[in-house]
Amino acid sequence: MRYCIGVLAVVALISATTLQAADDLQLAKVDGAKPLNIVFILSDDHRYDVMSFLGHPFVETPAMDALARDGVYFENAMVTTSLCSPSRASILTGQYMHNHGVVDNNVLTKPGTIFFPQYLQAAGYNTGYFGKWHMGGHSDAPRPGFDRWVSFRGQGHYYPPKHLKNWKLNVDGESVPQKGYITDELTDYALDWLNGIKGQDKPFFMYLSHKGVHGMFHPAERHAGRYKDKSMPVPETMADTTENYEGKPLWLKNQRNSWHGVDFAYHQDTDIEEHYRLYCEALLSVDDSIARVRKWLADNDLAENTLVMYMGDNGFQWGEHGLIDKRTAYEASMRVPLVGVCPPLWKPGTVVKEVVANIDIGPTCLAAADLKPPANMDGQSFLDLAAGKEDAAQWRKNLLYEYYWEYNFPQTPTTFALRSQRYKFIQYHGIWDIDELYDLQTDPLEQHNLIFDPAQQNRIKQMRSELHEILVKADANRVPFSHKRRMGQNLRRRSGSAPAKFPEELLRKSNAKE
Repeated sequence: MRYCIGVLAVVALISATTLQAADDLQLAKVDGAKPLNIVFILSDDHRYDVMSFLGHPFVETPAMDALARDGVYFENAMVTTSLCSPSRASILTGQYMHNHGVVDNNVLTKPGTIFFPQYLQAAGYNTGYFGKWHMGGHSDAPRPGFDRWVSFRGQGHYYPPKHLKNWKLNVDGESVPQKGYITDELTDYALDWLNGIKGQDKPFFMYLSHKGVHGMFHPAERHAGRYKDKSMPVPETMADTTENYEGKPLWLKNQRNSWHGVDFAYHQDTDIEEHYRLYCEALLSVDDSIARVRKWLADNDLAENTLVMYMGDNGFQWGEHGLIDKRTAYEASMRVPLVGVCPPLWKPGTVVKEVVANIDIGPTCLAAADLKPPANMDGQSFLDLAAGKEDAAQWRKNLLYEYYWEYNFPQTPTTFALRSQRYKFIQYHGIWDIDELYDLQTDPLEQHNLIFDPAQQNRIKQMRSELHEILVKADANRVPFSHKRRMGQNLRRRSGSAPAKFPEELLRKSNAKE
């Protein structure tokens, strides 16, 4: 009975969204240019530097490399929240988390939310969605904006789960058994759809949203064992040393011995290196998927008028600062891969150094469709930026990062950050601790917190003020939260690292002036 009520609530919310949005989907044209076809491919938890063209010691990503070679590599691509559902909602709405309201992996989008594919659909595009949706993970029902829908509940499964006899994919509202490896199967569905609409006098938008490479990691059979003899690149900041934690927040040291720390990862005797090898092997099928899509476009003479982008939904920490997973504002968590080709506009081999983000995907796709973005989008199109038609000096100076504390993973505090090309200021909420400032030019590994540096106090004051102004202007100077249903993953290992000590800068003998 409880499940039925939940499903009815989801259906009601989706219906309300459809009805509320129906009268407000017509966007103004930009300049009358012919709309491009658009393909957006998203992976899960793919960190920014696990691609072979960036010099990774063993991973092979020829299709991703080809996108960078044939088009554009966005060197400083970020997410505004490093968590699956909030990041995916930011992609689909062009909005920060405080606006779209998907504050964790359990929350549905608000009634009346418009996803940018609805605008494309209203403008005459064929639209198809294939893969992980995740927002309100208990439902796989079709969402507005898509003529073709193939999805699944929650995180999905790499292979059809033997322990779930009724596990199904949702194909246009019908339950259909999953047949094989999900990355390949989703690509099959996507290409079948493209074959079905081929030859129509309409542009198309395809959103291919992979489960890969979300943990627990299961590579395709053809890739299993490829890297069994390879060693994980161990980050300099992984070791439990005084130097690595000097000047760092207490919560960071304490998280080392937690669900998201290398001492007690997932509350098991986890072999981090083995997980990393499986992660890299699972990524190979995502690369295969990109190659298959681009081959189809080339074989059907559509490559020259199609924008293709590949992106990760958030980064992933593999030992940085003693952590695994994401959620933090550190580089390995918030930086993501973003590469793409757009033959009419983007020159091969272009590297964009400006900070672009997940909130920019919607406006960019609308620009490719010759549509002006709606006023409620926080992001901006980087279509002209990557084409060299926009003055880089006019691009954003700071990107807002926000993460709200989750009861199920209480080891990471509410986090706000400003990230520019050179500096990052991180401010924590609701916790007795210190903030952080990093000079990413001289300290790319974020080893030296400058929060107490006398030479940086004016910068800290300025960035703290700018952060506050952004939050106030956006009506985001508040912290939403979802239903706390239990204590969360709050265990520690007895043999793990000890709790953090308060930094010397906070200690006094007898009064505050000493």
